[in-house]
Amino acid sequence: MHKFLFTFVITALLTACGGQQTTRPTPPKPPVEGQKSPAPSPSQQPQTETDTPGGYYMDDGPEANPPSNLDDIPDAVPKAETIHPAATRPYQALGETYVPMKGYQPFKQAGIASWYGKRFHGRKTANGETYDMYGMTAAHPTLPLPSYVKVTNPANGRTVVVRVNDRGPFKHSRIIDLSYAAAHKLRILERGSAHVEIEAVNAASFVAQSNNASSAPNTTTPLQSAPDGSFQKAVQQFFVQVGAFKLEENANALKQKIQNLGIANSNDINHVYNSQLHRLKLGPYASRSKASQIATDIKQRLNINSLIHTQ
Repeated sequence: MHKFLFTFVITALLTACGGQQTTRPTPPKPPVEGQKSPAPSPSQQPQTETDTPGGYYMDDGPEANPPSNLDDIPDAVPKAETIHPAATRPYQALGETYVPMKGYQPFKQAGIASWYGKRFHGRKTANGETYDMYGMTAAHPTLPLPSYVKVTNPANGRTVVVRVNDRGPFKHSRIIDLSYAAAHKLRILERGSAHVEIEAVNAASFVAQSNNASSAPNTTTPLQSAPDGSFQKAVQQFFVQVGAFKLEENANALKQKIQNLGIANSNDINHVYNSQLHRLKLGPYASRSKASQIATDIKQRLNINSLIHTQ
């Protein structure tokens, strides 16, 4: 993945994970505001490094202990957003000029997807946001920032919706760089790259369809049996998983921290042991928005990435 701060000229070019031979460019120095980028000096010419199959660029790749149940991370939910002005300006990368779209338009593309991980986790994206490898995001050379696309892996039929908030990749055979979580859900982590099909999602149409669906009568709510043998509508509940540990004492230590900070009381902290892991889950909560608030609080106060799931 090639990264650059959100000036109108790219300031750092890097390539994401892959199991193929790739050319790693030496990042050029940032240009002076209002001037064109100078021609690269000999020391800035592309230098070749070879990735071995299953390898990662420098120290990129997954973290030592990624969250469990990555499949429970929800897809990005399209919504109307203001396009970042600086991200609409033409720019150059690896000798090529890219002209970003300035607004939504129908868009389909097929090609190779790659992904990027811990090396860029917490760094700024092209539109000034913070890259979260466990968020459902992606990088694209020309799509508006931000925008939304549906990504399909035709090899297994898996599909995700991601929010495009970064620039890259700049290798001609690749069309999109996915977050670690999105690549996991599409099952392309181990290979490093895979053929995908992408299609832009019209956020305005998506919101309108969602509003229409929410106002329609719900005739598909599942039923569950009551103690008297009758049936009633099941109420969906949401949980926030904050950790999964091999050692029980580590789970207990985190539980105590959460209680001490007042994030949740002992009755709302569930200690579950399965698959040889001690899992801490907060909840249940009646809505996803409440669960999201708790997850955000956990991130801000404990710097822990948590997962929201139903049960």
